[in-house]
Amino acid sequence: MALLITNNAGIFEINGSLNSQNATSLKNYFEALINESSFIVISLHHIIDLDKTGFQVIIALYKKALSKNKAFYIVGYQNQKVVELFKTEKLRFLLNNNAA
Repeated sequence: MALLITNNAGIFEINGSLNSQNATSLKNYFEALINESSFIVISLHHIIDLDKTGFQVIIALYKKALSKNKAFYIVGYQNQKVVELFKTEKLRFLLNNNAA
């Protein structure tokens, strides 16, 4: 499945597979958004597959937002694959329970 990003009431939902083939597209999309916005929420609830490259891009975006004093929230507790990857990488604390 291809990667699809939708803006649902200010929450950017990432749908499909996030992997090395499309991670650069996601990175470019959110880097532009980080420059324009002060508050970004991404939802990983609908991620079907997340490989190491996709994961690293999400973490790099988080760090970039922080370095620019922007709020960047990652929501994904409803997706067990996402939770396990964040847990394995010892970054589970970055996941938020909900968008609010």
